[in-house]
Amino acid sequence: MQVIARMDHPREQWRAGVETRMLVSAGNGASQLCLFEQWVQPGVGAPTHWHSVEEVLTVLIGTAEMWIDDDRMTLTAGQSLLVPAERKHGFRNVGTETLHVHAVLASPIFEAIFEGSAEPVRRWLPEAP
Repeated sequence: MQVIARMDHPREQWRAGVETRMLVSAGNGASQLCLFEQWVQPGVGAPTHWHSVEEVLTVLIGTAEMWIDDDRMTLTAGQSLLVPAERKHGFRNVGTETLHVHAVLASPIFEAIFEGSAEPVRRWLPEAP
């Protein structure tokens, strides 16, 4: 049995104004999903991208504008968005406080293709033996 402690996983700068803490991934033994959280400064977020698997984004603190394709909505604390696989989506902090988001991705490796890029971004790969 493996216990995962949040504070054992440091935050890392994802992009300007966004810090990410990966909790569960292939990097610590997961085989089917990854769980991570992000802290996002006002006006910043995740640019439009897509994954080959579905994702769930949950707002823990703050207000986020989220989109799937051309549909946009505002989510607040306690609300989640289910993003189907292969759908273009993203979000940004539209509030005045730091947005705290929890994400579940149905893959142990974070892989995304960002709009305007031909190459996928891959993170949190399995640790070398």
